[in-house]
Amino acid sequence: MPMIAVETQFGCLGVEETDGAITRLVWDGQNEGPETPLLQEAAAQLTAYDQGRLERFDLPYHVAGSKFQQQVCDLMYAIPLGETRTYGDIAKELGQPPQPVGQACGANPIPVIIPCHRVLAANGLGGFSGDGGVETKVALLRHERAAGLLI
Repeated sequence: MPMIAVETQFGCLGVEETDGAITRLVWDGQNEGPETPLLQEAAAQLTAYDQGRLERFDLPYHVAGSKFQQQVCDLMYAIPLGETRTYGDIAKELGQPPQPVGQACGANPIPVIIPCHRVLAANGLGGFSGDGGVETKVALLRHERAAGLLI
């Protein structure tokens, strides 16, 4: 699958496209395959986000996984920049317990673009599966000016 690498303050993010949709974001990404118009747009949006000029990603994406995984990702994608939700908030909206929501957040294949870093535990940060773990989660939240909740 084609991938484009984008240097950011959070590392070199690799964005992968499959069949006209973003399907994966990885740390330490590398350019692979053709540079498609969608990958170019993803790179431009990631750069704008990194520079503080983008508040919402507008990219077609596809999350391979269960309907529940897709629902959790859709709800995370809808969380506005600078705001957070808890696993419990998302669980309540889906009528599910928080633990599977936490697992679905951790399995998010497109972090940053689908902002799983904006989902917190009821009494703390919760985890983060991206490179750097919770430190990267904190850096992303600070970048988005959501750091007030971290003090």
